[in-house]
Amino acid sequence: MYPHERSLVKAMKDKPFALLGVNSDSDLDKLRPRMEEESITWRSFWNGPEGTNGPISKAWNVSGWPTLYLIDHEGVIRFKSLGFDQPGMDAAIAKWVPIAEKARVEDRD
Repeated sequence: MYPHERSLVKAMKDKPFALLGVNSDSDLDKLRPRMEEESITWRSFWNGPEGTNGPISKAWNVSGWPTLYLIDHEGVIRFKSLGFDQPGMDAAIAKWVPIAEKARVEDRD
């Protein structure tokens, strides 16, 4: 998913959009160079040495990897998928980012 995530970060650069990752690799020392190799420029949190059973996945009830969430500007989960549902996620982003942009403009007024 890294190439698609990189393209999203680039396309949404000036939009109210942030990509956050949670990495389930159990070895942090091996993870760091891999993230650099993959040009991961967005915030990515480590799920701890327990890997997929770490504290972040437990708190969010993640049962498989990848699990994708789209959280809107009000903190509401608007989309969730288990697996590589890029078309579904892309459609949700296309729907909700303009709504966040409109809210941002209205907040300025």
